[in-house]
Amino acid sequence: MPVTGAEADEYAIDLACRLSKQDKSDIYAVYIITMGRDLPLDVENQAEIQKAEEALSHIEKFAREQNCQVKTDVLQAREAGPAILDEAAEKEADLILMGVAYKRRFGEFSLGEVVPYVLKNAACRIILYHQHTHPSETVS
Repeated sequence: MPVTGAEADEYAIDLACRLSKQDKSDIYAVYIITMGRDLPLDVENQAEIQKAEEALSHIEKFAREQNCQVKTDVLQAREAGPAILDEAAEKEADLILMGVAYKRRFGEFSLGEVVPYVLKNAACRIILYHQHTHPSETVS
């Protein structure tokens, strides 16, 4: 389960906990820090690492409240989509669950670049949890 620190992550982890209790499966949450091509992948950006650790800590706490265990990790990659799929393959994931907030780009609903990439290239099932927000409540 990729997380970004958005509110949609809470709804997605809630769903992940309910599904994992049924299947007695593990949940693995990953926060991916994307690094520009002008920087080496191993350069530590303390501000981004702090943001990632806070997001994952929040997810772990939320999962504990649901009597659920979550394994977490922070990764650095050039692009989030391929990193998500690489992690899913490495963990032999049966499912990728992604929380998606309502976003607008140029006045239209947008899934961004990561979600379509994962949907197109994943070797396992995908569940998107779309956080319902009325379009007038979002900022472009």
